[in-house]
Amino acid sequence: MSCLRVLLCIIFPPLAVIDRGCGSIVLVTLLTLCGWVPGVIGAILLNR
Repeated sequence: MSCLRVLLCIIFPPLAVIDRGCGSIVLVTLLTLCGWVPGVIGAILLNR
């Protein structure tokens, strides 16, 4: 995972998974709305 992708996961998680498809974006967005930490964790796991 590149440094830019890690920064995107931390700063704005839904933008970090934009190339993974609509389902991933929706999932990470919902996790981010529930709390910032779950959104970051979801984005990092989807980008591995």
